[in-house]
Amino acid sequence: MSSADTPTSGATLRLLDKADKEIVKLDRAIVGAVYKFQHEFRKNPNAPGFDLKPLKGDGRLWSARVNRQYRALLLRLAGNDWLLVSVKDRAKVHQHLDRLAYGINQVTGAIEYVDLQDVEKDVLYQATPAPSQVAEPVTEERPATPEPLFARYSAEELAALGVAEPLIPIVAKLTTDDELLGLAEYAPRHTGEVLLRLRDGVPYEQVREQVTEPVAVEQDERIDVEDWQAAIGRSQAVVVTDDESLQSILDEGDFGRWKVFLHPSQEKLVHRDFSGPARVSGGPGTGKTIVALHRVKHLVDRLPPGHNKPVLLTTFNKNLAADLRARLISLGGPETLSRVEITHVDQLARRVVSESDPGRSKRRIEDGQALTEWRQLLVEAGENHWDAEFLSDEWNQVILGQAVTSRADYFRVRRAGRGRSLSRAERAEVWQLAERFTQRLDVKGLETHRQVAERAAQLEIARKAKIDSRTRQDADRGGPGNIHVESGTGAWLRYRYRHIVVDEAQDLGAAHWKMLRAMVPTDRNDIFLVGDTHQRIYDNQVTLGSLGVNIRGRSAKLTLSYRTTREILKSAVGVLEGIDYDDLDGGGDDLAGYRSVLHGVRPVLRSAASWDDEMDLVLEQLGDWHDVARESVAICVPTNDMVTQVAYRLAQRGIVSTEITQDGPRHEEGVHVGTMYRFKGLEYQRMIIAGVSEGLVPRSAVENWARTDPARHKRELQRARSLLFVAATRARDALAISWHGEPSRFLRSLGARGSAEHQ
Repeated sequence: MSSADTPTSGATLRLLDKADKEIVKLDRAIVGAVYKFQHEFRKNPNAPGFDLKPLKGDGRLWSARVNRQYRALLLRLAGNDWLLVSVKDRAKVHQHLDRLAYGINQVTGAIEYVDLQDVEKDVLYQATPAPSQVAEPVTEERPATPEPLFARYSAEELAALGVAEPLIPIVAKLTTDDELLGLAEYAPRHTGEVLLRLRDGVPYEQVREQVTEPVAVEQDERIDVEDWQAAIGRSQAVVVTDDESLQSILDEGDFGRWKVFLHPSQEKLVHRDFSGPARVSGGPGTGKTIVALHRVKHLVDRLPPGHNKPVLLTTFNKNLAADLRARLISLGGPETLSRVEITHVDQLARRVVSESDPGRSKRRIEDGQALTEWRQLLVEAGENHWDAEFLSDEWNQVILGQAVTSRADYFRVRRAGRGRSLSRAERAEVWQLAERFTQRLDVKGLETHRQVAERAAQLEIARKAKIDSRTRQDADRGGPGNIHVESGTGAWLRYRYRHIVVDEAQDLGAAHWKMLRAMVPTDRNDIFLVGDTHQRIYDNQVTLGSLGVNIRGRSAKLTLSYRTTREILKSAVGVLEGIDYDDLDGGGDDLAGYRSVLHGVRPVLRSAASWDDEMDLVLEQLGDWHDVARESVAICVPTNDMVTQVAYRLAQRGIVSTEITQDGPRHEEGVHVGTMYRFKGLEYQRMIIAGVSEGLVPRSAVENWARTDPARHKRELQRARSLLFVAATRARDALAISWHGEPSRFLRSLGARGSAEHQ
């Protein structure tokens, strides 16, 4: 190596997308060595200890010593600008060098690196049985050779979509979905996205328009195959500027890498200029929350200088709001956080109501407590004609949900989706009971969260009307008047926010949406929401268009899961089999094309004769998972009593556990234990879902509505399915599901049988 080729001290080190996923699979000691390597390499790559030397004659691919056993593979972009693409055992570094493919994609202009030897070994050869395992055919007729998945597309057509050209010969050999999904783990993200869309039956031209064109180099920009520094600007790579940068990517799981490695389809949504409200949907692990956070940062970056907080980031509960705050500060730092208000919708509603009525001192109660009040009211009134659950739903969904304030209005209001029709006389009875119930809460100094949300919505709608009226008056007089006039709080009469971003949108109620719509002017990029109705865990079914949030023509769907393995995903989706879900705007939604790019073990299904025996199975499963930290494992059960019982049984065996409450885990250490409701928004390496028995999931009380309220019965069954779906998709690597007695009907599609059948 000549002195001209010898790097001098000080270097820029970058990390290529997917290299981090290879590194984190290594032993923790080696990952630690990588931390030390990048720290020292940035200071002086020419230090003798690195033994830095080229691997091929082109001077582009180099290797450097990480420790005694491993070496880093790096692409030299220019001078002392380096791209870390892999970490390999030193004994394998010089093997199959001709199978290491790297170059600049002629469509996207991005740098791509692929180890073709590993791809063929793990994707193609892994799926082929050894000769001794292949049974001889019993007839002279030989089995037909499966048709390749992409036989209808030529190599030129695939290359034109941006598929990495070194992979095209391998793509041509794929015959199963397992092989395709295996390839997606190794391939550049764009290649994986193109192939998965084609496999889903999306027309070629549509894939070109939706997947390739957004990331393709402009036609008037020539791609120089030797200009690697220009190419790195178009690549999914991150500059490692300090020790914390790499540690964040490797240690923070999905969020750590998604802070820097957004998929092109996600990045497009983050930066798109929308003409009005927009929605992003997608199954668990597809990065909806990550897109929402990046969207917030994007909106903040475009704000003019100031000290106010014109961007609202909100969700449906306190735990998730706290998580969003932590993630946003990790993503954008204090500068971004200083321009964003982060709160959950009920807290926001309480603040609006308190501003209007500072002396308000009512105690807020949950829906369960409100239902108890309904039951007591009916007992005290000697009323046995009406069901407390029906009245509670009618009050929440119709009277509060549609802001009905008078008996006459209630006679006229539409009750779509309520199932049971009511005569005029019955409406009169229901209205009278609703008035008595409202008075009962008022006398006791109580109010529900829904009451507060509806009150806040009406206050904000009135505020918006004043703002709009004042705007019209200003336009008529040709200039602004007194913007303090008639402001309910003495504050300036203006919209509270310029942009609103909503996470877990499917769990917000109608009142929440009315309040949010009134808080931001109708304008470009006003409301951005992400959610998945398959994960709805509350009975809040809304049609956004009817509430002023018009998302028609501005909806997008994410389909690739980066969190849950395809084995777990297949079981979780099976729980939803045959059920229809809405799209938050009066249409239907499905999980078509929803795929995982990860491979793992199949979920374990186990049965027991009794709950006591099933808890023994839980302990046995924990013993099998002794190789991971306790905090990376969770146990999910249907009821609070079962949480207590599981925690007690664990303590008897000396296993530390911590309960998941509405405020999050009680303690930092131990196995996490909680009900299905508590795991929304969380994720774990391994998950146990216990007690998935008929009568518990769904609870037996749900069947009471089958005859009296079929619509409610259908909604409750759907909600129970969604809860189980959410719980199952919290698992990243492994999932175990158990039951005692008869398994839940939701597990039938997974082949679950009763304990007697399993003996």
